[in-house]
Amino acid sequence: MRALAALGVVAATSLALSACSITGASSSKALDSGATGTINVLLMKQAGYSESDVASMVKDFEAKNPKITVKTTFVAYEALHDKIVTSAPAGTYDAVATDVIWPAEFATKGIVADLTSKFPSSWKKTMLGGALNTSEYKGKYYGVPWGPSTKLFFFNKDMLAKVGATQDDVKTWDGVLAVAKKIKDAGIVKYPLAWSWSQAEALVCDYAQLLGAWGGTFTDAKGKLAINKGAGVEALTWMKKSIDEGLSDPASTTFLEDDTDKSMASGKTAMELNWESTFRDLNDPTISTIVGKAGVMQTPAGPSGKNPGVNGSMALSIGAKSKHPAAAWKFIEYVTSEAVQEKFVQSNSSDWKASYSKPSVIATNPEVVKAAATAYDSMIPRPQMPNYNTVSQALQVEIQNALLGKKTPQQAMDDAVNAANNG
Repeated sequence: MRALAALGVVAATSLALSACSITGASSSKALDSGATGTINVLLMKQAGYSESDVASMVKDFEAKNPKITVKTTFVAYEALHDKIVTSAPAGTYDAVATDVIWPAEFATKGIVADLTSKFPSSWKKTMLGGALNTSEYKGKYYGVPWGPSTKLFFFNKDMLAKVGATQDDVKTWDGVLAVAKKIKDAGIVKYPLAWSWSQAEALVCDYAQLLGAWGGTFTDAKGKLAINKGAGVEALTWMKKSIDEGLSDPASTTFLEDDTDKSMASGKTAMELNWESTFRDLNDPTISTIVGKAGVMQTPAGPSGKNPGVNGSMALSIGAKSKHPAAAWKFIEYVTSEAVQEKFVQSNSSDWKASYSKPSVIATNPEVVKAAATAYDSMIPRPQMPNYNTVSQALQVEIQNALLGKKTPQQAMDDAVNAANNG
């Protein structure tokens, strides 16, 4: 999701959650019959669709489906995970908004229903590939994507131009460092790069994109964390190198996304990795000194030639003990449809490939839509592990240990793997 800086709080508080399983998952048969009644839907307050957007969707849906009434509840992102878990045994909510990092936990605990049988085979062609795996775990789907999101690469076009560089020169991470060195040597800014490398979920998101660029994945064939060899160590070594060479602001280890956003908007940073809304901020004259100077593109490629963005998307799932699963499915099918997502594209991006070739969609934010069209089709998921919160905490601590010079990248990754797989 776009408000991922808040995930560090969730990771810290969720460790104490009960690991008990919730039985009674909705069956495929239940999803196909009795699409009537009142459904309760739990959604997120910030980022993505606004409450007024959802109210409009509900109004239109109820007009088309008079036998179904929709009641919505909105909570802050920080409270969403815990509310889903604690309400699951009673079947309080028929449909819930779920983050991309939760399917493994929710599936193994039986908190949400398996919706695989409802996924048309055509979706593999018509839906963005990166978005499609938002709610996937072990080949099954536990929710329908409802707005893709990833980090994009932002750069100050004027600063690049001053050293004779263009967007083509920063299409690889090696190219980024080369341009950053030119900018630093020219005295344009002291630290050309800034990152969201505070000990929080934001750090895991940045590392994920670099891991993907180096051709790596978080887990092995057995689903165990395996970033202590090859790409996992190489990506972290590159991160530390950028600090050691004075190209990345050392204060990045205290920054969240808002901090990198503000640094670039104030003209202190030449390049950054951040969520889609950053482009809007960099062009807002009330908060930015570089209006009209920002460029945006898909994340640069690494030595592997790959450049996946981190998957920060959300989905809509059906509670395992939903009293009206068929009605919940009908609602989810409607609000996640191509037509409805395009109607509200100014609030959230579309999960459908065709949307990105439509003038009405492109016109809402041409630069970001162009970059996102390719970025959303290839996204790297964070570790799809039932104990994700424990894994994330281990990654945050150990990646920071390497960045701060407390451990070598190899030792840090060895310790992260040990903590995650034995925690």
